[in-house]
Amino acid sequence: MDFNLTEEHIMIRDAARDFAQTELLPGVIERDNKQEFPQELVRKMGDLGFMGIMVDPKYGGSGMDAISYVLVMEELSKIDASASVMVSVNNSLVCYGLETYASEAQKQKYLTKLATGEFIGAFCLSEPEAGSDATSQATTAIDKGDHYLINGTKNWITNGGRSDVYLVIAQTDREKGHKGINAFIVEKGTPGFHIGPKEDKLGIRGSDTHTLQFNDVKVPKENRIGEDGFGFKFAMKTLSGGRIGIAAQALGIAAGAYELSLKYSKERKAFGTEICNHQAIAFKLADMHTDIEAARMMVMKAAWDKDQGNNYDMSSAMAKLYASKIAMEHTVEAVQIHGGNGFVKDYHVERLMRDAKITQIYEGTSEIQKIVISRGIIKG
Repeated sequence: MDFNLTEEHIMIRDAARDFAQTELLPGVIERDNKQEFPQELVRKMGDLGFMGIMVDPKYGGSGMDAISYVLVMEELSKIDASASVMVSVNNSLVCYGLETYASEAQKQKYLTKLATGEFIGAFCLSEPEAGSDATSQATTAIDKGDHYLINGTKNWITNGGRSDVYLVIAQTDREKGHKGINAFIVEKGTPGFHIGPKEDKLGIRGSDTHTLQFNDVKVPKENRIGEDGFGFKFAMKTLSGGRIGIAAQALGIAAGAYELSLKYSKERKAFGTEICNHQAIAFKLADMHTDIEAARMMVMKAAWDKDQGNNYDMSSAMAKLYASKIAMEHTVEAVQIHGGNGFVKDYHVERLMRDAKITQIYEGTSEIQKIVISRGIIKG
């Protein structure tokens, strides 16, 4: 057992940290206020290899491991969770899903552009009546022989307005239940495919979240991913990896709030001394540091499991459950440590508190994570 990072891991972590500090930090408050999608910053992340971290270099990716991925996610999320969720979706859901399950022709056509950041991808599973219950897909894909005809609505789609490629989960045969669900690659601009207004969100306001509508959208047979009926398994397997990314995002949000709080507590004085010298604040910092270290170990373990080829369903669920919990708790504490200053935007912690909440909701709510964990425990 070795808890040391390799030289390569340290290099990628430091590169992500430097990018976050020099490129993401300036303007992050303004982007949050204006709900701006950082298009230019995403292009730069693509140039650094952050949009296809784990993708094989033969498809244009960086060819790194899952530990490298979570290191990047943590550093970006300390500063701008809106930018990091774009990285997470493109890596964990879109690139991973295509590299693992798509045909070679699909990889050559789409993955090669997604891995470099030339294209941006979106993962379209959630619907108005199908959030946690992913088997209740109302979106249909009717087999028309040489193509499918897709109709339905998808909600809360990250990268929804700016993506070039959409992985769409739809019901082909309702009588087969979840075995009648398929996954499709849909290109932006396909006739009948409409992008709804941008959502006005509590947090991650710089990310691009939309409702998507499909009205008789014609998708060729060659754009189906895997065999007929593979769509639900595709979605669940892909989301297991996605949870590692969101766990790392939650970890980064918590760590960012802690670092700001520690710095502030050494500068702010009350009752004749820096507030870090008061036990009430010192104990908050101790709790934050301890919980963040524990979350980091869980996130790293889940990433390690993935790298080793182990089953990571439970480790990713536990990492996401715990990291999102402490992100929410300790961003609230960060605001408390900052006092009145924590309630204004200039000090960043109120944004991190708003950003933290979504990590308990998307890519499987905390309640869903407990279902995954408890089933794993009971089945042994």
